[in-house]
Amino acid sequence: MNGWFETLNGYLASVIFFDLFPGEGAFPFIVAWLVLGSTYLTLRFGFINVRMMGHAYDILRGRYSSPSDQGEVSSFQALTTALSATVGLGNIAGVAIAIGIGGPGATFWMIVAGFLGMTTKFTEVTLAQMYREVRSDGRIMGGAMQYLSKGFAERGMAKTGRVLAILFAILCVGGALGGGNAFQVSQVLGALQTEVPLLVEMPWLFGLMMVVAVGVVIIGGIQRIAHAAEAIVPTMVFIYLVACLWIIMMHIEMIPETLALIVHEAFAPTAVAGGVVGVIVQGFKRAAFSSEAGIGSAAIVHSTAAVKYPVRQGLVALYEPFIDTIIICTMTALVIVMTGVYNAPEYAGLVAESKGAALTAAAFGTVISWFPMILTLSVVLFAYSTMISWSYYGERCWTYVFGERFSMLYRLIFLLVILLSSLVSAANILNLSDLLFLSMAFPNLIALYLLQGKVAFALKDYLQKLRSGALERERCR
Repeated sequence: MNGWFETLNGYLASVIFFDLFPGEGAFPFIVAWLVLGSTYLTLRFGFINVRMMGHAYDILRGRYSSPSDQGEVSSFQALTTALSATVGLGNIAGVAIAIGIGGPGATFWMIVAGFLGMTTKFTEVTLAQMYREVRSDGRIMGGAMQYLSKGFAERGMAKTGRVLAILFAILCVGGALGGGNAFQVSQVLGALQTEVPLLVEMPWLFGLMMVVAVGVVIIGGIQRIAHAAEAIVPTMVFIYLVACLWIIMMHIEMIPETLALIVHEAFAPTAVAGGVVGVIVQGFKRAAFSSEAGIGSAAIVHSTAAVKYPVRQGLVALYEPFIDTIIICTMTALVIVMTGVYNAPEYAGLVAESKGAALTAAAFGTVISWFPMILTLSVVLFAYSTMISWSYYGERCWTYVFGERFSMLYRLIFLLVILLSSLVSAANILNLSDLLFLSMAFPNLIALYLLQGKVAFALKDYLQKLRSGALERERCR
């Protein structure tokens, strides 16, 4: 199976990716595509990721909600479901892998990517709300598939839009089964095996337990997934951040030195393959994997939110990359760098094998011996929440291609992959996940470029209503 994955990864990499600067310092086209797209949109919308955070918070706490708003879940439930997919092992394993390969400077570029990604997320979520389809059974079909097909059709490119929508859907199904499923199981298993020796000999036991736990939730559809995410996400984030803060406080005298090192290594890295370009690539790759900004996946669940104006849910989505990347990924990075495990010889094997969760566990263990148990709990919760959310993303894309009647088949395949993924190496799953996740950005960003004018018009109209007090009057009716 490992050999098959290696062959598949090599084929996909050669077909989907190419380097803008071949050789040392290679810069994959897809990473440049994300950087340019997020930068352009941030400038295009006048740094909306800074100036509208306050209003977005008011929306999030229900100030503008109304019983007449149509949707399957609330704005908060949509955000927590999306966060349950993004706040996962990308924050724990992905950050550790990025620093292990690219050095501490990768942290700086992850933060930059998260900041720019806030606007990308706003754009794709707003479009998802604009082009969503409420089907006869009351279920909502939304996301990049919808705004690719319908948005392009509006501009006389229906066939192109349909092809890109199907391409996105296929890549998303692959990403759900790979990064949203197999990668999660593999990384959790790597962390658990250090605490539970039985799983070294019988890894399928963990796979079987996860099959049951995930199956109970995903069989019930988006509303059960949203309720589970609403309960799990705040708890798991609180536990993890408290543990990180504890470690940071134990090394508080190192904060200035660590921050200086991160900034210095971002622009003048030492002993890092690829130099500055390599560090930027690692930072943006891991940020894309973590926050999924520009990937288009989270737009699927945000399209189900009950809001009156599409822009409104887009503003709520600003908080996704902010919480996921700027806060949680930064906290993880500080722990990794402060404890020094990323370049410690005794942990070189974990870096080489892309066992990021185990590397972060080692960092926790350098402070207090039982801290890895806290991380293990966090890892399990993060992976579980990611898997249930990504099962929905994949299922919506599967349904877009094959129809609603085959949705249960997809769920059964998703559960089967959980069991099989314990047999495949973490490095091969990481590579496949990168390929599929980042590939989704190609059709998605084409749509964002083409349709950003419609988002700009809707945003202008919304801001005029906000400034005139019309939104407040609507709220008070």
